[in-house]
Amino acid sequence: MAKKQNRKSTMTSTGSVADNRRAGYDYEIIEKFEAGIALTGSEVKSLRMGRVNLSDAYAGPKDAGIALINLHIPEYPNAPRSYQHEPKRPRMLLLKKKEMNHLLG
Repeated sequence: MAKKQNRKSTMTSTGSVADNRRAGYDYEIIEKFEAGIALTGSEVKSLRMGRVNLSDAYAGPKDAGIALINLHIPEYPNAPRSYQHEPKRPRMLLLKKKEMNHLLG
């Protein structure tokens, strides 16, 4: 029986996918919150390839929740056209209710 070869994957599976280091230089960060993001399948694949642009992204209120606006996740090249996502669509942040109420005031 042949052994499986370990091939390096271009996808990351754990840890931070992206970090906006520039925000630390431009703004004073008073509080930090850890939140999840509601994503579709092709967005997850594209993020694991390390393809994301956080430079113009910000969080704001939307539909009784908080959304990440202007986050650019390019389309995943291997997904069929019918499963592709809009690159700059608003993505809902998954926060605890107490944290959301604190941010919304």
